[in-house]
Amino acid sequence: MTPINGIHHLAIMTADVKKQIEFFSDVLGMKLTALYWMHNVEGCFHAFMELSPSCSMAFVFSPAVKDIPVEFGVSHAGNPIKPCSAGVMQHLAFNVDSDEQLHAMRDRIRAKGVRVLGPLDHGFCKSIYFGGPENLVLEVSTSQAAINAEAWIDPEVVDLCGISHEELARYKNPPSFAATSSPVAQPPAGTGKPEYTQMDPGFGGAFDLPDDFVTRELSESTPPVKIASVA
Repeated sequence: MTPINGIHHLAIMTADVKKQIEFFSDVLGMKLTALYWMHNVEGCFHAFMELSPSCSMAFVFSPAVKDIPVEFGVSHAGNPIKPCSAGVMQHLAFNVDSDEQLHAMRDRIRAKGVRVLGPLDHGFCKSIYFGGPENLVLEVSTSQAAINAEAWIDPEVVDLCGISHEELARYKNPPSFAATSSPVAQPPAGTGKPEYTQMDPGFGGAFDLPDDFVTRELSESTPPVKIASVA
């Protein structure tokens, strides 16, 4: 069974979607590939900036965001070595394939007037650091080979995390999952397992609807712009 093999998109909330599009297009060279009313979410826009055909940086705009305060150490880390609330994005690192590309990206970002730190050599990757609109903490990294777990999993940190030898072996080589001939039933809510939290009561019940009903009735797959077919 094919495992998860990358990030399809990472969505960031924004109060100024044009500012984010301008930065990620002009400074980092990403193409805008989608900008549309967010499906099933009143008053919100969704924007997608392409990193590759199957990987995007996404932004969600809501007019209410401008009234939500930014608090460093809570909503934002502020820089890549500062803490913030659990579950909040601490920083975002993009990938390039070589040292030459990393240096070129450093120079491109600086040419757009944005200050850059680095490259720093972390052993398994080299990175540059810079800021983005609305206090985003950003990084570009490159690795010449896959991370060697035997060299980079520190036994002292393993112990501090309360990870046993058996757990570590499982984390390093997760068991495969054998697909069944019929879908697995939806687990009940409220069991202590992670859930899509803070759902609107009217939408939270959607998790208990049959999968085929959700796909048929809640999906919206029509693009906002009709493109004439090419003969």
